[in-house]
Amino acid sequence: MTTGSSIRAPPSAAQVGLIGLFVTALVTAQLTASKVLAFPLPVDLPLTGAELVLPGAALAYALTFLASDCYAELYGRRAAQIVVNVAFVMNFVVLALVWSTIAAPADATSIDPGMFADVLGASTNIVLGSLLAYLVSQNWDVVVFHRIREYTGREKLWLRNIASTASSQAIDTVIFVAIAFAIAPAILGVGVVLGLETLLALMVGQYLLKLGIAVLDTPIVYAVVHLVRSRDGLEVAEATT
Repeated sequence: MTTGSSIRAPPSAAQVGLIGLFVTALVTAQLTASKVLAFPLPVDLPLTGAELVLPGAALAYALTFLASDCYAELYGRRAAQIVVNVAFVMNFVVLALVWSTIAAPADATSIDPGMFADVLGASTNIVLGSLLAYLVSQNWDVVVFHRIREYTGREKLWLRNIASTASSQAIDTVIFVAIAFAIAPAILGVGVVLGLETLLALMVGQYLLKLGIAVLDTPIVYAVVHLVRSRDGLEVAEATT
């Protein structure tokens, strides 16, 4: 029998599930960033025209904000920031594993190594843009979420979910597009420097889709939080923890 120490309860299935969803969506975003998506619009919009153009990572990446907002609401600010920052380090693990696999010799029965590298090997400008955008926007999301909760208490979960995600997605979009398609190519000579009009179109297209997802996922956040609290008897996490 031990003395002077307490026995901690193991993490719940919901806690592990939300962390798993966050990391899975983040890794998927890394692996799908090379495909460019184009969603047709019924009308022409300023800058974007008749379609929204954005990297494939945007869909998976939007799920990370849903998971982090649920996690922050249930387990507190400090716990959410630990998940965000540990997952940031895991980005480098993913990149190291992918790049080492690309560098390893291929068997004659393998798919074309060049095609494999083109699909999974994110270029330097994309990596720099995504990593910095992630680090800033995800931490901003957690901070804003809890600042709003300090004033609203348990009420208005919809407000802190939409406000934190909408502002952090805007930061993420601007940082990623600016670094990946303007700053890094201009300074490091990697990738292509896009014109201002194209950069703005990419930013607007990505942000409109992300904002739409942020609004649509609010009922899901409510459902997840209610389900976990009712099943686990979890009290509202303090905003300062």
